[in-house]
Amino acid sequence: MRIAATAGLLLALGLCPAMAAAPANPEATLVYYDAVSNQTLDPSEPQNNSSFAQGLLMAVYDSLIRLTPAGEPAAGLAESWSQNADLTEFTMKLRHGVTFHDGAKFDAAAVKANFERNMALGSRAGAAVAETFSGVAEVATPDEYTVVMKLKAPNAQLPYFLGGTAGMMLSPAVLKDATGELAFGSNVKPVGAGPYKVKSFESNVKTVATRFDGYWDGAAGRPAVLEHHFVPESRARLNALRSGQANLALIDPRQIAEAKSAGLETQVNQKNSSWVIYVNLTRKHLGDARVRQALMYAIDREGLAEALSFGSGKPSVQLFAETSPVFVPELEKRYPFDPKKARELLAAAGLKNGVELDFLLINTTEYRQLGEALQAMLAESGFRIKFDTVDASQYVLFRRPPGRGDVMMTRWGGRSDPLQVFQEIVGSGGSVNPSGVAAPEIDTLITKARGMVPTNPERMKVLRELNTVTVDTAATMPIMTRSNVYAYRPGCIRDLPPYLPTGNDRLNNVTIAQGCK
Repeated sequence: MRIAATAGLLLALGLCPAMAAAPANPEATLVYYDAVSNQTLDPSEPQNNSSFAQGLLMAVYDSLIRLTPAGEPAAGLAESWSQNADLTEFTMKLRHGVTFHDGAKFDAAAVKANFERNMALGSRAGAAVAETFSGVAEVATPDEYTVVMKLKAPNAQLPYFLGGTAGMMLSPAVLKDATGELAFGSNVKPVGAGPYKVKSFESNVKTVATRFDGYWDGAAGRPAVLEHHFVPESRARLNALRSGQANLALIDPRQIAEAKSAGLETQVNQKNSSWVIYVNLTRKHLGDARVRQALMYAIDREGLAEALSFGSGKPSVQLFAETSPVFVPELEKRYPFDPKKARELLAAAGLKNGVELDFLLINTTEYRQLGEALQAMLAESGFRIKFDTVDASQYVLFRRPPGRGDVMMTRWGGRSDPLQVFQEIVGSGGSVNPSGVAAPEIDTLITKARGMVPTNPERMKVLRELNTVTVDTAATMPIMTRSNVYAYRPGCIRDLPPYLPTGNDRLNNVTIAQGCK
């Protein structure tokens, strides 16, 4: 942690103040074993729409607006911004003196080139990028460091959107491939303006990046090299840490006690995220609210949280943590565990003998363990679960036409803007919504909120109403909140605080103490 951090916070993270004050080792290599991969390093590619795939991206690409750890928009590559009265123009004043990893200049022309590429990608891009640029009519550059986005309709969300993948800037030189065509996905060379410069990339395996000493926000203290390894098996991640192959690992909550007994420090980063079951409303029976509500009653959330989160999560039927202003306390009473009620609802829907569901299951230890517990639990209420197991990078198959699976469970990583949560999960065209909406008022309320600036008190009322409709119609099915759990050698890893805007925490400022490899 930073020297200015309080001793209490340091102790809560398992670090003593003396160790935390030790100087960083700028020659070290940060070797991070992660449970999530990157199919490509193109921020606009759909797989990278998952906020769990963005930790490495944030280290390579700076964004126009930098979201704070709590999710508030702050200056990034854009030093300031403003909107006109009817929210149809968004003007940014850009930071001077920034260069990309290839030496290219960051200016209004570079931003315009990035924006026009994303506009041209259209629906091929990930949901967050497509949502941002589908509403842009024109990009103007009045001078070298001013960009004006002229919008098709009022939009108050741009400060949040441009703090994520939609605002990540690539060097203009990599926006087209060797043939002069628009570069996309695996054809994009990962050249950004962030604190780390990509040296090598193996899709869904390993990325090696070196510290960018020309970074505009300084390079002091950061490790010389960042290695990101995709290792789906939690046992392999912990073993790599214990053997010294890794010096930072994301572990499963069930491994906390084992890691501590091996002499490792563990750090629980509470997140504005949860385990969620998504539904394809076009599949047989799932368009019936009674079937979806039956599923909600069939889940013993308290039992799952106690057995599988090991104190790192809480049962919930909402997509927001109880500290969020969108959280509605009385909704938590809506779906108590009640297999009898679940069977009654299925019978009322003409399914007295139960129903079979194809469950798209992501192939990691943590997902399989929770999926198998749900499979056994749901059988008690008449749901026969059949698994279709896929690699983590293939979760997008659930949304891509014709849609694979009746339901899919993922770790939802949260978003900085609560409205974006509804847009992506339960709104028409959402990134994990392969069909329409559970109730027409969901889209109506989303549209209403989009026209309100974040400081408008009426906006929060609309978001709470959206939350209520989502829960009442079982438009999606939260199970329990989730946290990121890290392990490392005592005192070796610092500056890894919770980052609420995404499922990942930022690797940008992580340092390694002297004496640690």
